[in-house]
Amino acid sequence: MTQVVKVLFGIFMVLVYLGMAFLLAINYFDWNLTPLWNAVRWFFVAVFAAYGIYRGYREVKGEHTYGMRTYDNDDDEVYTTYSDRLNQMTNKNDDEKK
Repeated sequence: MTQVVKVLFGIFMVLVYLGMAFLLAINYFDWNLTPLWNAVRWFFVAVFAAYGIYRGYREVKGEHTYGMRTYDNDDDEVYTTYSDRLNQMTNKNDDEKK
């Protein structure tokens, strides 16, 4: 059940970031800004959109901030931290070099 909540929260956050980028892009808040502040608004449109796409990519790939989702032979989900996963890959590369 907690995995479902985490996935739904991840999808929700992707929609929040992309939605904010969209609202800023169409000037939904009707800000009458100077050209400098208008450039700052477009900068934040790009930041929100890029981060929303990045979070969406990570959600599709099954990577979350709490670790990486992998599947063992029995199709059970196993979670490892990024540092553990990096150590596993480093050890595998060292073994291949020998």
